[in-house]
Amino acid sequence: MKDRSLPFFDRIKTSRNLPSLPQILLKLIELCNSEESTVKDISQIIIKDPSLSAKIVNMVSSTYYGLANRVTNIDQALVILGQNTIKNIAIISSVTQAFSKVKDNSVFKLKIFWRHSLVCAILARLIAKKTLYTSPDEAFLTGLLHDIGKLVLWVNFPKEYAGILKSSNDQCDLILAGEALHGSTHCEVGSWLIKRWNLQSFMADAVLYHHDSVDRIQDALPLVKIIYVANILCPETNKEKVVKFGIAKNIFGFEISEVEKIILQAEEEVVDVAKSLGIDIGPLDGSGREVSDKDHAKQEDLIREVKDITLLQGTLQNLLETQDEDSILKVVQQGLNILFDIKHAFVFIYDSEKNKLVGKGVSLNKQNDLINEVAIPFQKEKSLLVKSLIQDSPLDSFSNSTETNLTIIDEQLIGLTGKDGIYCFPLTAYKQYVGIIVIGIDKVRVTHLSEKAKLLTMFAKQVALALYTNNLIQRRAKLVLSERLSASSAIAQKVVHGANTPLSIIKNYLEVLKRNLVEGYPFQNELRIINEEIDRVAHIIRELSDFSEPKIRTTDPLDINTLFPDLIRILQESHLLGPNINTHLELDPSLPSINTDKNSLRQVFINLIMNAAEAMPRGGNIYISTKYTSNNLVTELRDDRDIKPGYVEIIIRDDGPGIPDTLKSRLFEPFITSKGAGHTGLGLSIVYNTVKKLKGNITCESDNKNGTSFKIFLPIAQPQRS
Repeated sequence: MKDRSLPFFDRIKTSRNLPSLPQILLKLIELCNSEESTVKDISQIIIKDPSLSAKIVNMVSSTYYGLANRVTNIDQALVILGQNTIKNIAIISSVTQAFSKVKDNSVFKLKIFWRHSLVCAILARLIAKKTLYTSPDEAFLTGLLHDIGKLVLWVNFPKEYAGILKSSNDQCDLILAGEALHGSTHCEVGSWLIKRWNLQSFMADAVLYHHDSVDRIQDALPLVKIIYVANILCPETNKEKVVKFGIAKNIFGFEISEVEKIILQAEEEVVDVAKSLGIDIGPLDGSGREVSDKDHAKQEDLIREVKDITLLQGTLQNLLETQDEDSILKVVQQGLNILFDIKHAFVFIYDSEKNKLVGKGVSLNKQNDLINEVAIPFQKEKSLLVKSLIQDSPLDSFSNSTETNLTIIDEQLIGLTGKDGIYCFPLTAYKQYVGIIVIGIDKVRVTHLSEKAKLLTMFAKQVALALYTNNLIQRRAKLVLSERLSASSAIAQKVVHGANTPLSIIKNYLEVLKRNLVEGYPFQNELRIINEEIDRVAHIIRELSDFSEPKIRTTDPLDINTLFPDLIRILQESHLLGPNINTHLELDPSLPSINTDKNSLRQVFINLIMNAAEAMPRGGNIYISTKYTSNNLVTELRDDRDIKPGYVEIIIRDDGPGIPDTLKSRLFEPFITSKGAGHTGLGLSIVYNTVKKLKGNITCESDNKNGTSFKIFLPIAQPQRS
């Protein structure tokens, strides 16, 4: 901005009509944009301002969301809304509140302004999706606000701006020139306002450059291009069709047919919104006409409809960002609550292998555990759920054709919802069965829900795509893992074949050397250790060919306490444990012996000790302890078919930096490592499978304050009966 603009913006700053975000909302937006913030963090900010708290609760309880019951708890409101929606409410509510008194007149045609803004927003979202832009929701909001500077100028300088509009005859270049003469263009004002709100991303830039030259836009970032083209393609833009299509082609490479399809889709969506609200949009030639009081009364309804669309886009965006099935189901729960005020719903996932619908609870009630136990055979075509999925059509239990033909399963599900009946929405993707959403509903609300059937169907389609994609990713991941294991096993076979011979030769030479040494020679004990380690290497190599399923060959009585002193000495003398690594042993002297495979167990302990040492390159402490644990303390390890008298508990702990959160859930999977080059990521997988083969269990606790602790439980064999 040039210096001449500063006095102009100083005038705007002092205006009571300026839409501004108080500091509490700015902090709120900052938290909503942060990936590390929690609902608790946001709640603590909101409750500091009673006025804002009341506003959020009132919004979620108002007709804006169409909730049946009033929400009075701020935490509940936040759970229902979600972070993206809270941020959108902060932005849109400030805009609508600031301009709530603006009326249509012969100079500033508010109805046409909102129509243009809405068309631009929808076009921006469609273009964003077509160009694979990461946030279509962001593009929609930017399109909605791209001309916000015009409203700021109109409400703050009505006389001056009226003169500009009258003299320009709706010519964009003349409007911009007139605005510039009076201080700043609406592009600059809108960009300044968005920057004033401290919104992240390039929204302000997209608003600033949306009337710039095509040549300059060519080199801009994606959001700037999207809003520029969306604005150009709007019907109100005074450019020939061939020019509009040429710009879309130059910037995005769109063909004429693609542009026509985008425009048609946007126009259809806008008409549907206006028609559903009973608002006469008026002619598109910019002439306008007197606006009726009825239209004025419904203007806020149009804005609320825009907000509803924004909420839906935010929910769909959350579905795209999910990482697993549980996350998808959580978004489904939030979406049903936010968009449709539905609190009693279940999702059934289609299991193609078992040919069954498997229940997944998504309701906010205690019936979740019950529904998770329900499986409906797909052969039961009389069930309303199966019929709905096969027909790929929503069905409810209230129509005459279904009410008298409900199965016992259907009636039981209705009972679980605690409602009069159920409404089923099928989940299909690429002509494949994915599952079904089952909504509990009272009879008096059937008509209301039917009116939202189109929106619910669209929501269900997006849920189906998310579940289908997640399932596809999981299946492919398992296939890749299986192929990698098979390839590794084939390579291992060659290693085993090649390594056995030199190991045998070394072992024979050690035997010859031992015979030639005088009895009591000082290195006799070291030779024994070397010989044992060669045996262990041979054992490891034999297991290498099938590392994912370690074979436990022999089990003998073993005092585990005797392993650790030797292991620590070997690792220290061989310099595998650095001089800055301190080891601490706390071994229970009364620890009973167990029947186990000594070599396999040695390998488990060495892997865990070496992992701990490698996690502390600058030094640290490794703590090793053993103790006896009774069955009463470790009930999760009990097997009623093979009751043991107790367990030996081994803990190997370090005070290192801990394991990254991204790896914790997959810690014992093969090929997972955080150590970089030179590490296969097989060590902990081998440890896990070995412990399981020894009929034991292993757990891990880790954080950056307390380090990492591996806890192993090995069963004490039950004495043989005489």
